[in-house]
Amino acid sequence: MNPECAEADRWAAIGRLDADGGEPDGIHLARTVTQEVRRTGKHFLPQPLLLRLSEIRSHRAADRPPHLQAFLDCMLDEHEGRYWNRTYLSLPLLELLLGEVGEAPDPNRMATLLISDVIRFEIQAETQAREPQEPQESQESRESVDRDPPDPVTLRKRLHHALRFVAHDLDGPDADALISGAAHVPWSRWADTAELLPRPTATEAGHWFDMTVQPGYVLHDEYFFIRALQAHEMIFTAIAADVRAAIEALRAGRLDAAADHVDRAAGHFDRASALFRMVATMRPGHFSAFRQFTQGASAIESEQYKRFEILCGLPTTPRLQSAAFTSVPSVRGEAEGDAHDTVVRAYLDLRRSARFDEAEWNRFRNALGGLEERHQRWKSTHRSLAARMPTDG
Repeated sequence: MNPECAEADRWAAIGRLDADGGEPDGIHLARTVTQEVRRTGKHFLPQPLLLRLSEIRSHRAADRPPHLQAFLDCMLDEHEGRYWNRTYLSLPLLELLLGEVGEAPDPNRMATLLISDVIRFEIQAETQAREPQEPQESQESRESVDRDPPDPVTLRKRLHHALRFVAHDLDGPDADALISGAAHVPWSRWADTAELLPRPTATEAGHWFDMTVQPGYVLHDEYFFIRALQAHEMIFTAIAADVRAAIEALRAGRLDAAADHVDRAAGHFDRASALFRMVATMRPGHFSAFRQFTQGASAIESEQYKRFEILCGLPTTPRLQSAAFTSVPSVRGEAEGDAHDTVVRAYLDLRRSARFDEAEWNRFRNALGGLEERHQRWKSTHRSLAARMPTDG
């Protein structure tokens, strides 16, 4: 097919989704656009398509379904000059799905679904790469399959760490099977292993799950990199929730309950660190290639990590005025608000006003110390991984 005709057909397909001035079929529209992103990279979406999406979004905006609105907001971020970490990671859409997918729809579970998707993506890409290509197959079709997938050794490491991450959230035989499979399953049975992985339910929200990864470029590793960063945000959402619950327990005088929440938050850090082992399999050449198209979407803008920080203790004024917080104004506003509370403040207030056995105080202090120890270990691993990635280009 003539390339110009093929492109005209794609724009016509977008136009038909909003025919006769009616509300577009949201999931159909999102799938069509996502196919284009996977073909070209989000950074290279053509202007006619972006302008058409802007028109669709402006039509009856007040009546637009929230999933479609979030999708369009993320898709048009660079086009409208508001590109940043949250929209690069499709977090506005992903966060809408919390509470709508799976049997245990919490952030920690969502992280499991995200990394399960990575495993299926890697298995599918490798399976397609191993299949013989038909002579008549188009160049475009071949390119959609081969975006430089990893070599077998790198792939095995990536799948091993991803499977262990997923197994951490499972119980019983499924977890044992996954951990065993990470080391012993031959390639011919990887598809069977993938069937053991949790996935979103077949609901409207579950259908939108596939639309929450929109790579800026076309190299293979960016897909799993985005999913890993999304999982990181979900884990820190869970950590922040437990720290917030610990503050509430301290204010209610329930010291043991506060310690339980802090212990649980510390445990989540183990999963966050496990993500780094998976990200370490990313090839520096791929990172250097796609990062030039993600400028402005720095991980320094992680709202959930900053939220964890301000819930533990109020940052100093220089810290709040640094780029770490000016890049996340909503979190900075929370920290500076009169109603903001922290674990440190709640603990000191309770210490002054309540009487507990010293063993109970020690248990809470030990829990807090364990949280900070894991936090520092996580930061050290993060710095080590960042030092391995290229900074030029």
